[in-house]
Amino acid sequence: MANDILTPSVIAKEALMQLENSLVLGNKVHREYKKEFAKVGDTVSIRKPVKFYTADGATRVNQDVEEGNTSITIDQRKHVSWKFSTQDLTLKIEQYSERYIKPAMITLANTMDAKGYSLYSSIFNHVGTPGTVPSTYALVSPAAQRQTEMAVPMDSRFLCLNPAAHYGIAGDQVGLQQQNMVRTAYTDAQIGRIAGYDVMAAQNIANHTVGAYAGTPLVNGASQGTTYALTKTTNTQTLVTDGWSASVTGLLKAGDVFTIAGVYAVNPVPGEGTTGKVVMPYLQEFVVTADIDSDGTGNASPVISPAIITSGPYQTVSAEPADNAAITVRGTASTAYPQNLALHKNAFALVTCPLELPDGANWKARETHNGLSVRLVKDYDIDSDDDVIRIDALYGWKAIYPELGCRLTG
Repeated sequence: MANDILTPSVIAKEALMQLENSLVLGNKVHREYKKEFAKVGDTVSIRKPVKFYTADGATRVNQDVEEGNTSITIDQRKHVSWKFSTQDLTLKIEQYSERYIKPAMITLANTMDAKGYSLYSSIFNHVGTPGTVPSTYALVSPAAQRQTEMAVPMDSRFLCLNPAAHYGIAGDQVGLQQQNMVRTAYTDAQIGRIAGYDVMAAQNIANHTVGAYAGTPLVNGASQGTTYALTKTTNTQTLVTDGWSASVTGLLKAGDVFTIAGVYAVNPVPGEGTTGKVVMPYLQEFVVTADIDSDGTGNASPVISPAIITSGPYQTVSAEPADNAAITVRGTASTAYPQNLALHKNAFALVTCPLELPDGANWKARETHNGLSVRLVKDYDIDSDDDVIRIDALYGWKAIYPELGCRLTG
């Protein structure tokens, strides 16, 4: 029987399938494929939905249409490459895949997922006790409660846990009276669904090191609210503060979360009128979006998210912070904590773009499917007398709706 020669399209199709099978976070988020060719640094714009509020009475109340948008930077260009012999190309695709393609795509998928997990720093909702592994139902359920209170849709929720939390919860289920759940938890460490989440173990869960903050931080000046019209692209603002220890490098880190005394969270779904949102019984959490130091007098002006908006359909808080309102940072200074993630599908987006096929290569292929795109090229290395193959992916990640996520610290 004649040998089956592997073609570039066959290898590319197999590589794409193996990549999709190996992704964890990338398989659960909003995954958009762009047909346009792109290069590193290009951006893709995404329109965000308009919010309205309910007006009272028979007289029509006109509402301004304020349509926000966000953009995803296609800033990740990754590839895997290996040498092979002509004889290798006569293998069956199953053999070639097991030997070369599968391990290569596991590496690429791991790299893609790791970038996605780093988006935790965009999420401001934050539950759990820093330093305590969320290893029981009672320690996981606050994330579900917070997302429900924040009007996150019940469908398409999933929970990414680091190994310590994942195996702890699996052990917690062994004591249940549900035979099937106990067997899979004990023998396979499979959790299944819990608290409304599809649960996944994720070795790439990021650790966040809290800034080296010190002092007695306070809001410096009243009337520091803003409006959606000024923040509809980024939903961030600068907060003027003081009371920190003087001249601290790394005072606050991107991803640090803090609360402000007297500033409570509100249900994001608009109620009746422009101030009809339900006030929650807990303080609104704000995330720092960029590293910042304190100056020589203990002042600092971190950029925070969400913006402080006290009225209208995009209201985020119950009230503006008062002058000298106390600021409380979550976690111990200069200490690292795992950032397990409770997410809705639309919290994060992964956008892949096709790469152009090089004119100078005869053995090449590009495959796209289900929101993913890869390119394969083979060439001959005259210096080492080897054939070489490379598989490339061009993509970008963005937290497009960080309000749909919640960090479950460990």
